[in-house]
Amino acid sequence: MNVKLPMKQAIFLVWFLMVPAGLWFTFNTYPPNISGKWIDLLAFLLLTSIVASMPIVINNTFIFLIQWVALATFLRFGLFAEIIFAQIAVVVLLFRLRILRKEEWFRLPLNLNMFFLVSFISGIIYDFLGGQTGSHLAHDTHSLWLAVIYVLVYYLLNQIIISFNLYFIYKIKESYFGKDFIVETITTLITLPIGFVLYILYNQVGLLALLFVGIPFVSLSIIFNLYYSSEKINAYLQKASEIGHQMAERLCVNDVLDLFIQKLSEMLPVDYAYILEVKDDELTMSRRIEAGEVMPNAIISLKKNEGICGMVWEKQKSFLFNKSKDWQGFDMGTIPNDVESILGVPIVRSNKVIGVLILASKRKRAYEKSQLMIIDILCSHFAVAIENANNYLQTKKQSEHCALTNLYNYRYFEAILTEEFEKLAKFERQALSLVLLDIDHFKQINDTYGHQSGNEILRELASRLTKLVGGRGTVARYGGEEFVVLLSDLSKEDAFQMAEQIRQMISNWPFTLQQSMDLVKSQQKVMITASIGVATAPEDAEDALALIRHADRALYVGAKRAGRNRVAAYSK
Repeated sequence: MNVKLPMKQAIFLVWFLMVPAGLWFTFNTYPPNISGKWIDLLAFLLLTSIVASMPIVINNTFIFLIQWVALATFLRFGLFAEIIFAQIAVVVLLFRLRILRKEEWFRLPLNLNMFFLVSFISGIIYDFLGGQTGSHLAHDTHSLWLAVIYVLVYYLLNQIIISFNLYFIYKIKESYFGKDFIVETITTLITLPIGFVLYILYNQVGLLALLFVGIPFVSLSIIFNLYYSSEKINAYLQKASEIGHQMAERLCVNDVLDLFIQKLSEMLPVDYAYILEVKDDELTMSRRIEAGEVMPNAIISLKKNEGICGMVWEKQKSFLFNKSKDWQGFDMGTIPNDVESILGVPIVRSNKVIGVLILASKRKRAYEKSQLMIIDILCSHFAVAIENANNYLQTKKQSEHCALTNLYNYRYFEAILTEEFEKLAKFERQALSLVLLDIDHFKQINDTYGHQSGNEILRELASRLTKLVGGRGTVARYGGEEFVVLLSDLSKEDAFQMAEQIRQMISNWPFTLQQSMDLVKSQQKVMITASIGVATAPEDAEDALALIRHADRALYVGAKRAGRNRVAAYSK
């Protein structure tokens, strides 16, 4: 709910012009009916403050049950005392709820204005109808009905002003008969008889009435709040379990990170979120979210006990800071200056800290201690999900790569070739060229220098191919001493030139052997050659198998049989 600055200034101005003058007028026109009952007045004020500081929270709706004390106060001490008590109750409630940020200070005069108008107009109407304070309602039916009318007017005015504020100040076009209307109506029906009971009982037994009525009411408020707090925690636990299952389904590390941050931001007020990873006895930034946007990871390196993150790592426990003064002595300059509340939680796996989560908010007291448990559980789910994603990535890599050369294997190459042909069929590719190479006389190399040396040559050739091709194509080990290069959107002539560069790179530079069977020489230089075949789709083939077959035919018929160490293109 964004309220513009001129409107906020107008709200403060209205309070300044209306409330002080209205209090002065009320005090002179309707002086308080104290009659030496200062202790009683202070007792009512204490009860008002206690009730105001203990609102009942149901489904994130705050139920402000101050009406019954306000009614008894008005009937006993008059309009001025009721207005003063209502103003104090508003201040107590707003500070108790901790919802007043710097940009929301206008809500204080806004609510003070509303309660002043409601109390003032209701009191004047009550007086106009002939109502008097200090009446014995138990024996005066007329005064009782006037008090009921006072409550109804109080209720209606409250609804009218709330609707006005929503429509003209907050610009919210909600139905009048919404959730707030229902809550306010039920609250009025509940508190109306309590207020009458308190007033009538006070006239009979004095201050003991505050204990007889106040203690059960306050106890009920405590029970309700404890119950709904437990319900809230149970809801958090259920949500944490659901998030844990969702993270477990993600098989990509980045997907797990994004989901984790997204769900945390939905559960808690998060302006900044940082995930740091433990690497080589240092904390490094893994994910950085600011104002809902993924930012480039800051280049930081923290040791244990350095900054808030290092402290969480060293102590292996969570930390909660409610305002900037609490954490500024620990920070190493990594937390933004406008942060107030910070929640730091270790990410633990197998009794070892593998990372640190930092959540930060611009609001003071944005997080509760009960939320630490929930975030700690989520961090455990997160650690397991990250480990699963890393294991899946490793397994996937092993299934797609050749263990010896670290190139893609034939299984992956076959899948990527099929995908590229589908793109070719949809005209998303102009051409698809295949370069197939085979090392000449590789059996002689193994027989002369040993199979370990042969493996060294295969690894070095794989490295050379990767560097030469780069991002222009996909290099894979086709099998044995054969390698394949898939080139997208490359014509047959350009693919032939690429193949010729590969041939020269192999034949012109010797390969170094570290594990030769010759024990006298620690290193040996070996010259090898390769025969290469080239085929291009769609001119040479209409499907993936045909493209491989024709490149293979060019390799063996056009290159091997022609004398080896040459490049041959397929021709029909």
